[in-house]
Amino acid sequence: MMITPAADAAFARWLARAAGDALLSLRADMGFDDGEALKNSGDKVSHELLMTALARWRPADAVLSEEGADDHARLAAERVWIVDPLDGTREFSEAGRTDWAVHIALWVRGELVAGAVGMPARGVILGTDTPPAFPVRAAGPLRLACSRSRPPAFVAELAEAVGGELVPMGSAGVKASAVVTGEVDAYVHAGGQYEWDSAAPVAVARATGLHTSRIDGSVLNYNQPDPKLPDLLICRPDLSQVLLAQLSSI
Repeated sequence: MMITPAADAAFARWLARAAGDALLSLRADMGFDDGEALKNSGDKVSHELLMTALARWRPADAVLSEEGADDHARLAAERVWIVDPLDGTREFSEAGRTDWAVHIALWVRGELVAGAVGMPARGVILGTDTPPAFPVRAAGPLRLACSRSRPPAFVAELAEAVGGELVPMGSAGVKASAVVTGEVDAYVHAGGQYEWDSAAPVAVARATGLHTSRIDGSVLNYNQPDPKLPDLLICRPDLSQVLLAQLSSI
C-alpha cells in the first residue's frame, strides 16, 4: 500500500510525541543528581523507541540517527528517516530547562518531505502536517538566535553589522523553532553540525515559508555520504538577502 505524504507527516508528529513522552518520564524517574547518566539514558531510550517504531511501521525505509551506526545502504534508498533522538542533551540534563527537542525528518528522493520538532518540556510539536502561520515581524532590532553556552564570534559580528541583538537559547531545534514561531528573526550557525541537527527544523521551516540555506546561500543537501552539514541559515525570506550579504563579508 502506498504511503501518502500526509500519513508520513502525521507519523513524524506521532514519533516526536512518543519519544518526547518517554524522555519526560525518564527525566521524572531519574532526577537530575547525575547529569551524565541522564544524558546517556535519554539518548538511548529515545533512539531505541524510534528505531523500534520505524522498524515496525516503516520497515522498508532507511534511517540515519545521531545515536545509531551509519549504514551507507541509506545512500541507495528512496526513503530515509533522519532523526536526532535528543537534541540538546545538556539542557535535558538540567532541572527547569525546557530548551531541548526531538527531531524527526523524512527525506524522499532528494527532498525533505515531512518533519516534526518536538519540544516535550514545553508541550509543543511543530510539524509539516500543520505548519504554523507565517510569523509576523515584531518591531525593533533583528533578533538572532544563538547558543547560550558557546555562541560563535561571527554571530556577534553579524548582529553588530545589521543592528541586531543576540537571543541565547539551547538546542538547534529550539533555535530554529524560535524563527518558525516568530520569537526571533533568524538562526545562523557555522560551528559544525550534522544532518540530524537541521533536517527536521529545516523541513518545518520550509513548510512555514521561511528561507533555509547554507550560509553562502547554497542548498542544504541531505542523505549525503558524509552526514556533516556544518552551517545553515534559517530566517524570514525578506531578510535572507541582507543576512547573506553580510555573512559573505564576515
